[in-house]
Amino acid sequence: MSEVLLSAKNLTKRFGGLAAVNDVSIDLMRGRIHAVIGPNGAGKSTLTNLLSGDLPPTSGSVLLGGQDITGWSPEKISARGLGRSYQKTNIFLPFTVWENVRLASQSRQPNAFKWFHRATDFSAINARAASAIELSGLKDRVHSVAATISHGEQRQLEIAMTLATQPQVLMLDEPLAGMGAQEAERMIELLHLLKKDHAMLLVEHDMDAVFSLADQLTVMVNGQVIASGTPAQIRLDAGVQAAYLGEDIGEENA
Repeated sequence: MSEVLLSAKNLTKRFGGLAAVNDVSIDLMRGRIHAVIGPNGAGKSTLTNLLSGDLPPTSGSVLLGGQDITGWSPEKISARGLGRSYQKTNIFLPFTVWENVRLASQSRQPNAFKWFHRATDFSAINARAASAIELSGLKDRVHSVAATISHGEQRQLEIAMTLATQPQVLMLDEPLAGMGAQEAERMIELLHLLKKDHAMLLVEHDMDAVFSLADQLTVMVNGQVIASGTPAQIRLDAGVQAAYLGEDIGEENA
């Protein structure tokens, strides 16, 4: 059995009378990509926000590394070992690739932004940044200003910044959005590479990519889970096919 790194039980989030997420449970395991799919408004982003601490749940619980983190701030959850990318790329455009990733790495040092540090602290910060840049495939762009690199490379940069914080759980919100075919192929290769050492949650609308990447899928409609299983199980599920207007998911984009 794979190690469960993040476990959410019976999560619910209500906005007034609307249940944006209703009694959702999900486990994220090391070495596995768990994709969450569903039509627009299904509750995917709200679920992600609940897991990362960007929203507090109305009820339910979230455990990270066996510790109850329900209601923790995003900063505290991040420090505990959860890294997240967002639908909108979240980087410092005037800074170079190196400066972006180094800042992310520096955030993990105790008293990270005090003026005086031991020299060994800077060595560790730089080593983490260099490793994250190489792993994300941006070694040749290390001195490029973030605003000048392609959209796909900016998404890689955001992942590199996340990796520099040394997370065990990665949550990626539409990492392929807006990419051309070549950029999407590079991102898929990167996600395959990262899977071995992380538990990963993937929210993505590109069904071909989802079915090529995911080990497990959860399908949401109107805030509720209507199916959960392997890609083969989900592809044959009648309820899922109905939710996607009868399209053959996994072979055509839904």
